[in-house]
Amino acid sequence: MIRQGRKVGMTSFGVSGKEDGEKTGAWMLTFTDLVSLLLTFFVMLFSMSTVQIDKWDAITDSLSTTLNPEKNETVATATADYNISTVFRQRAINLEYLQAVLTEKVEKDDILGRSMIQLLDDRLLISLPGDLLFASGSKNLSPHAQETMLKLGDVLRHVSNQIVITGHTDPKPAEGLDYASNWELSLFRAIAVGNALRKSGFTQDFLAYGYGDSGYGQLPDIAPAKKEALARRVDILVLQTGVLK
Repeated sequence: MIRQGRKVGMTSFGVSGKEDGEKTGAWMLTFTDLVSLLLTFFVMLFSMSTVQIDKWDAITDSLSTTLNPEKNETVATATADYNISTVFRQRAINLEYLQAVLTEKVEKDDILGRSMIQLLDDRLLISLPGDLLFASGSKNLSPHAQETMLKLGDVLRHVSNQIVITGHTDPKPAEGLDYASNWELSLFRAIAVGNALRKSGFTQDFLAYGYGDSGYGQLPDIAPAKKEALARRVDILVLQTGVLK
């Protein structure tokens, strides 16, 4: 009888453990069903609602700005009055003052008296009539023109501004043995003026260009003879920037 009691006890214990396991897993099935029903309910509510586009765009823009912030680019600005290009340039003279000095010189010279001195935005233009400087078709300065260049160079040699000399001609074909075109003639005349200035003590470097008759169409619509005379010239441009040291 003792053995039977033990057998019955073991049988009772085994049955009791199986029933407890089934009761433990049953509540999880119920919870899963409940969550599924709630999820289905909220999906149904969302599908029945109407989304306001303006509010939706505001929300998406806010999220986009928060998640993807823009990088602010720092733009370098000048913090000093001088930079590499200005430090290595000589101090330029005031163009209005230079115009006043040259105007005084103009009254004492025949060629300069018929020249045009005009102050532009960033330069001073000294336009010398070619007919008073050179003989027809020549690249050599006349003796009187050389004296005039000495007077003009005596003023410009005290100037540290950049100097550009440009030669111009009329449209008539050039005739001469030393050059084959108006472009060459205009360049030789610009160089001749620059070399004449050097004889007065003008030592700084200058730029010389020959434009030939390329600017003829930009001249005023006047009588052909006067227009051609105006085209034959050498311009000296005094810039407002100083030359490189």
